Amino acid sequence: MNKLNFLLLTSRFSLLILSLLAVLLSACQSQTPTVDSNSVMTQIVQTAMVLIQQTKTVSTPVPTKTAIPTPTLPLTPPALPATFTTTALNPLDTPHTYINDECQYLKAKWTSTNAAPGTIVMVIMIHGIDQGTPVNPYDISVHDFNQLMDGLHSGGFTAISMQQMTGFMYNNAKIPQLSALMIQDDRHTAQNFTDHFLPYYKKWGWPVINAWISGFGGSDPYLAQNVALAQQGWVIYQAHGVIHNIPISSSSTDEFILSELQGSINNIQKYFGKAPVAYIWPLGGFTPKAVQVARQVGYSIGFTDFPRGPVMFNWVPQADQADPQRPDLIAEGSAGDPLMLLPRYWDTDAYQHFGTVRAISSAAAAYAQQNKAVEMQYYNIVCAPKDGPMP
Repeated sequence: MNKLNFLLLTSRFSLLILSLLAVLLSACQSQTPTVDSNSVMTQIVQTAMVLIQQTKTVSTPVPTKTAIPTPTLPLTPPALPATFTTTALNPLDTPHTYINDECQYLKAKWTSTNAAPGTIVMVIMIHGIDQGTPVNPYDISVHDFNQLMDGLHSGGFTAISMQQMTGFMYNNAKIPQLSALMIQDDRHTAQNFTDHFLPYYKKWGWPVINAWISGFGGSDPYLAQNVALAQQGWVIYQAHGVIHNIPISSSSTDEFILSELQGSINNIQKYFGKAPVAYIWPLGGFTPKAVQVARQVGYSIGFTDFPRGPVMFNWVPQADQADPQRPDLIAEGSAGDPLMLLPRYWDTDAYQHFGTVRAISSAAAAYAQQNKAVEMQYYNIVCAPKDGPMP
């Protein structure tokens, strides 16, 4: 019985007692027959019991407490794993990333239709291919070249185009897990390509990139035959400077830098009908300023002649200190633009690195799977609210 019901009962009981006492008193004062006091008290008790029973049946609704929702606190994203590293690289060459937006990187990395983690590209520089023993130390013999190409294929590699290369490096577009980008430097006759590269294009569909020197302009005796090859689609022409044999260095003027970079675009656009997207730095020479100019005039990607290692999506081995063997050249890391300074293996010893490249690919894939849960948790907490769920 709550307090309210108790007070109600007490009030009603008090009124009853007073009423009955009044009856007794009047009976005592009147001449009517005497009232039986025992009977009156019995009536009082019975009436009180009825009142108590009625009060028990009356229930006063007790207001229920409204549940107050507990505020949801924002989830704390986990720390992302460190960039994949490997002891297979030269100790002076370290992986550099180039995508600052973690959400953009993770989405491209784990989208199911993109290249799988561990997909790798071995960029190979080919200078000249000689029938006999090469006179030029930068050239390779026909025998060694064929051994290189057959070794790539038997080792599970597939040659890709420059379009595939840029799509992979920028967006992680799907390419073969073990890929190779074949770049032959300098001007060559059409026969050079049909003799050495066409058989592999016919057998396996492998294209080749030619780093074209533009200094001869429309009077170049090799121009017409190379334009004809370009129209067939399996030889892809990219920029390799105008004067070419004077590399860009810290002593280069702004005018010279612009003439080499823009001049190559103008020449290839004019005669081949398509502007180049890649600049193959002549003799590997560049400066941070030249890299900026290359971006400004429209290049998307660039290549040195440093054999730092293979490349992966958002992963480019570069040096942060000048190469002791090439003190005249600047360390690529100082430019802050890994995509414009991608490393290349030399053709004369590239076959020695097939196993290393495959091992790096496998280790990178395993490292990615080891950290996938953490990266996906980070994406779902930080990225999904603004970028949507992982495709």
